[in-house]
Amino acid sequence: MNGKRATDLRSKRICITGGAGFLGSFLVQALRADGCTDLFVVKHEDYDLTSEAAVRKLFKDARPEILFHLAAVVGGIGANREHPGRFFYANAIMGIQLLEYARRADVEKTIVVGTVCSYPNILPLPFREENFWDGYPEVTNAPYGLAKKILLVQCQAYREQYGMNSIYLLPGNIYGPLDNFDPDSSHVIPAMIRNMLEAAEKKQRKVVCWGDGSPTREFLYVKDAADGIVKAAQQYDSGEPVNLGSGEETSIKDLAALIAEICNYEGEILWDTSKPNGQPRRNLDTTRAEKNFGFRAKTPLRAGLSETIEWYKNQIAAISA
Repeated sequence: MNGKRATDLRSKRICITGGAGFLGSFLVQALRADGCTDLFVVKHEDYDLTSEAAVRKLFKDARPEILFHLAAVVGGIGANREHPGRFFYANAIMGIQLLEYARRADVEKTIVVGTVCSYPNILPLPFREENFWDGYPEVTNAPYGLAKKILLVQCQAYREQYGMNSIYLLPGNIYGPLDNFDPDSSHVIPAMIRNMLEAAEKKQRKVVCWGDGSPTREFLYVKDAADGIVKAAQQYDSGEPVNLGSGEETSIKDLAALIAEICNYEGEILWDTSKPNGQPRRNLDTTRAEKNFGFRAKTPLRAGLSETIEWYKNQIAAISA
C-alpha cells in the first residue's frame, strides 16, 4: 500500500457516468462519505453517451477534474446472447468518446471500470492481470467483454502519447442492494433471489436454474466495489489494469443452495443443461490492488446476500403496500 494519497478527491470537481445506477449510486455514497462535495452525476435520460454531441455537452456542463466512467449496457447471459451488437457498440462507443473528450479537456484523472468478462475464457486460476491478453473471452459475453477491454488499450495509448492519467479497474461479479432484478436482463444473483423468494412464498416444489451448476464465480459486494474504486482513484496512477475482487471462488450450485437457505426455500433445485453455463471458472488474484492501494474486500458472501435479499424483500413489500 502506498504511504500517501496521490489524489485528494475532496477538492476536485468529479463527474460520474452511470452515477445514478447500481454501482454508481454506491460510488457516489462512498465519495460523499470521504468528503467529496462537488459531484456531477450523469444520468442516461440527460446524456446519451453514445452520442458525441451529448458527450461534448457533458464536458461543457460538468467541467470535470476527475472522471469516473461506470456507465454500461449490461445484463446476464440471456441478455448478452440476445443483444450482442448493442452490447458491443454502446459500451465501446461510450468509453472511446468519453476518453477522447477527457483527453481534450485535460481531465486530471480518469477511472475506467472494466469487467471480469474481458478475461480469456480459459485461464489458470487465479486470474492475474498479466494474463489479460492470453485468449478470447467466453463466447456468450465476448462482445461486451471486448468492448470494455478495448478501453484499456485506449487508456494505455493515451498515457503513452499524451501523458493522460487514466487507470483501469477489473471488478469481479458485483451484487448487492439496488441490483437489477428484471427477469429478462438480471445477472445470476438477483435472478436466483427473485426465483427463490417467489417459490418460497408460493410453496413451489421446484426451481429451475440455468446450466449444470458447475461454473464458479467471484462475487464482490457492491459497497466493497465502491470502496475499492475510491481507493484506486486516490492512490493508484499506473497504466496497468487492476483486479478488484473478494478472492473467494464459489460454484453456481453452492450459490443456489446458499440463496435458497437464506430465502427459506426448501424445495428442489433443478438444472436446465440446455442453457449455457458461461465461463467455466472465475477467480481473481487481488494482490496488485492490496499492494498498491490497500484494498481488500470486507463482506463475506453470506452477509452480502442476506443484505441484498432483505433489501429486495423490502422493495416487494413497498410495492405491495
